[in-house]
Amino acid sequence: MSKKRMAMGEEGPDCSRIIAGFWRLRHWGISRNQLTDFVHECIDMGVTTFDHADIYGDYTCEQLFGDAVAGNNGLRGKMQLVTKCGIRLQNSETRPGISHQHYNTDYDYIIASAERSLKLLGTDRIDVLLIHRPDALMNADETARAFQQLKKDGKVLHFGVSNFTPSQVSLLQSRLPFQLVTNQIECSVLRIDPLHDGTLDQSQQMRMNPMAWSPLGGGSLFTGDGEKEKRLRNELAAIGDETGGYGIDQVALAWLLCHPSGIFPVVGSGKLARIQDAVASLGIALSREQWYRIWSASTGTPVP
Repeated sequence: MSKKRMAMGEEGPDCSRIIAGFWRLRHWGISRNQLTDFVHECIDMGVTTFDHADIYGDYTCEQLFGDAVAGNNGLRGKMQLVTKCGIRLQNSETRPGISHQHYNTDYDYIIASAERSLKLLGTDRIDVLLIHRPDALMNADETARAFQQLKKDGKVLHFGVSNFTPSQVSLLQSRLPFQLVTNQIECSVLRIDPLHDGTLDQSQQMRMNPMAWSPLGGGSLFTGDGEKEKRLRNELAAIGDETGGYGIDQVALAWLLCHPSGIFPVVGSGKLARIQDAVASLGIALSREQWYRIWSASTGTPVP
């Protein structure tokens, strides 16, 4: 059984263990009022941490969210906002002028991106700002200087990265006087590389809690017809029955939540029932044997 709330990193904010992600918000087909209700209902069930990025929805999702929560007195104090910057999309209708997608982690760009996100989200502070993707041209001193300036100005309270390798995390951390609080990575029962490539080892070493995007494999856990997906569905269903009649999605999330690095799954659904199911996964207590049965179903091999 997992805690419903936990600090993200030793120095980070108190966050809900299940995080609501808004990368598909533009395609949910809901009105502003419906989105406002969705946010309230998430908070009522204890999901108070919301994940964004400047590029989501071709740079539209931050404003859609900001418009929905605007004017709701006291709502900002009940939520933690995470957003990302650093990717420049090509052929964007919203922000044209980029013919080839690339990354930018320079001082001026990070500052400008954070200030734009503050405006679009309708807030005076971002709880956690992440660099969205590793930038081969990242000057760690410049990126760290931007982080320190934003923190000094009170515009961003905490910082992290996304999709970084352990060495890339270590490089940026070496330039900062404060701790990075997270590395948002792709991790699920279908993608277990972070367990073995040093990513989650480093998270424990640094006491830096990872966030997991696509924690259900982007839906392929339910629809994939490969042998791996079939093995996992069978094993997850069996363990779901053993633990009290839980669904395969809930057991898959519980598998992540069991890991001692303290993973925060990011659930990107606009359906409240999916969020409720994710919250219920916090109540599943997997045994070590059950956890490794899922590991074996993913790898296709017994534990050596």
